Amino acid sequence: MSAATSAPESLSSSPSREGRRRPAVDPLIEQFLDSLWLERGASRLTLAAYRTDLTGFAGHLAARGVALAAAGRADLLAYLAAPEQARLAPRSLARRLSAVRGFYRYLVREGLAQEDPTARIDSPRLGRPLPKTLSEADVERLLAAPAGDAPEALRDVAMLELLYASGLRVSELVGLRLQQVDLNRGVLVVLGKGSRERLVPVGEAALVRIETYLAKARGALLAGQISDVLFVTRRGGGMTRQAFWHRLRAHARTAGFERLPSPHTLRHAFATHLLNHGADLRAVQMLLGHADLSTTQIYTHVARERLKALHARHHPRG
Repeated sequence: MSAATSAPESLSSSPSREGRRRPAVDPLIEQFLDSLWLERGASRLTLAAYRTDLTGFAGHLAARGVALAAAGRADLLAYLAAPEQARLAPRSLARRLSAVRGFYRYLVREGLAQEDPTARIDSPRLGRPLPKTLSEADVERLLAAPAGDAPEALRDVAMLELLYASGLRVSELVGLRLQQVDLNRGVLVVLGKGSRERLVPVGEAALVRIETYLAKARGALLAGQISDVLFVTRRGGGMTRQAFWHRLRAHARTAGFERLPSPHTLRHAFATHLLNHGADLRAVQMLLGHADLSTTQIYTHVARERLKALHARHHPRG
């Protein structure tokens, strides 16, 4: 059994960093955590987060002289209105309420409580976070960072150019096989989430970088080893997501970025810049491999915000 799904008992009995044992947790909470682990395979981190949230709620009830199984709607509302909860961001508060909701649904289902105090309480409305992206000038700086003719530099610039040119997920990028790349037609055959296949066009700049990498770098990196993976390392295997993430961060530092981008940031930049230049939302949806248009619509907000900022900066009455 993996560490991520090891028995929750180990969480309550393991010593803390200071060498002390964790404080006792209400048996009902432990029962609920056991059920999460057994029925849903909840991870150690998930169980720890639920334990923390529910123990805090139990402490609040205890201070009011209320037992966990007897808590009512008024008790929960008093907890949510307490100063320590009021200071929380909506997302953190929603997470705590979700833990309490799951706990009481379990108690009612098992006949351990008569009432679910969360039944008529809505979760806080959460605004969908805007994806972090880069300006076109930022992308140019990043693409120029891998300098020189070393095989690693030629590989890295080809990967960065392709990521920005295609909007691939990083897992799709590092998983590309030679047979998925058609340089003559300038397209990739990508196998995305849910094993959905899509055809992704690639611009001239990225194609040139890939051709240069194939001609001058890939063979040197393989040093006689055999692989059908497009982007390889000197070990003969494919580049991993983690390794590419570190390479990207190193190039971002070289380019002088204060906030270091992730591979997903270039995917966001791909979508945002297409929309800024007039691309159709459904076309962007297909290129990104989104099953639902609503997932793609977040980028319209990004593009709109950038256009508003541009107008405010440059229009005489902005």
